Amino acid sequence: MEQIKEFVESIISSIGLAGDIVPVMRHALLVIVAIVLAVLAGLICRKVIVPLVLKLTNKTQAQWDDVLFNERVLVSACHIVPAIVIWQLLPLVFYQYPVARELLTRATAIYITVMAVKTVLVFISSIKDLDGDRRTNRQQYLLSIMGVLRIVLLFVAAIVVVAIIINRNPMKLIAGLGATSAVLMLVFQDTIKGLVAGIRLTSNNMLHKGDWITVPKAGANGIVEDMSLTTVKIRNFDNTIITVTPQTLVDDSFQNWIGMQRSQGRRANRRVYYDFRGIRVIDEAMRKHLVEKGYFKAEELKGNEVNMTLFRQYAERYLRQHPQVNPKMTLMVRQLEATQCGLPVEFYFFIRQKEWVKYEHQLADIMDYFYAITPDFGLKVYEQYPEQ
Repeated sequence: MEQIKEFVESIISSIGLAGDIVPVMRHALLVIVAIVLAVLAGLICRKVIVPLVLKLTNKTQAQWDDVLFNERVLVSACHIVPAIVIWQLLPLVFYQYPVARELLTRATAIYITVMAVKTVLVFISSIKDLDGDRRTNRQQYLLSIMGVLRIVLLFVAAIVVVAIIINRNPMKLIAGLGATSAVLMLVFQDTIKGLVAGIRLTSNNMLHKGDWITVPKAGANGIVEDMSLTTVKIRNFDNTIITVTPQTLVDDSFQNWIGMQRSQGRRANRRVYYDFRGIRVIDEAMRKHLVEKGYFKAEELKGNEVNMTLFRQYAERYLRQHPQVNPKMTLMVRQLEATQCGLPVEFYFFIRQKEWVKYEHQLADIMDYFYAITPDFGLKVYEQYPEQ
């Protein structure tokens, strides 16, 4: 700093100024030098240091440094550097004007505080970019903590700014807030509840980003796109967005399909009602017809078999041999309790394909086949005709 002052004095001496204009010129030159140094520091930071750091992070194989030390974080940090230079030079520039020095020092301190908080907030926001399609428990814990840290940081920054303005110790202001803790708890009750609910959801492995969930109460049926302290954002399959609170998911029931997605098959459960008038013991003609169609061998049909029994047996055998059905999981074609609408037969099996559209097509193909062969067994699907 003394070198800068001597440099300015030498310029004034070389110009040959004298009298009352010397102090004015001295302060004007010091202000210009301070501004030039601050601008140079900012340019060096943005044009030299930021590209150098980005090059270093791009050369590493790790992904976290590319995300956490991205351009937005570094540029935001560079905005603090000129203010620090000005803050350091203020005692030199305004050494004869204590009031102006004090006011500018406070203003610069407030700017540094605000930009530092902004940089930290940008850094916290960049952590979300580390997510994949699904968010692990550790990542969700980290984001929950970061959400709380964001609120605490803004709260502390507000106290620091107020303390700078009124020239008080920030710790004394924080200590004086003990009496207003009840009010603060009321203001941040949603955030506190969301934090607790989020911890419960993640600690019990109930929900992650990327899960397919169904929330009947909220009308949600889609993929979890984001989870925060106060909101879980769900994109329905019709591309509408529904937001629910973590507390809602904890208090009420919701269905998570991740177990199905990770399993070896997706459940298919269809119920078909058959007319009682078609159920009978097969005769010789029916026995011959079933053998000719290739449903059974002749030696398999040597008793008083019932056509419905044979249909269920063949349906199970067909499902076990079907390439799209997983025979290692539960598979059965069972008869349910009779109703006035016919005899219900339930087809219960698991299809290997779990992607929605392909799953529905494969299930439809299988059921279409069963509908088509029903007449071959002398059976008839029950139909209730509307009243005329």
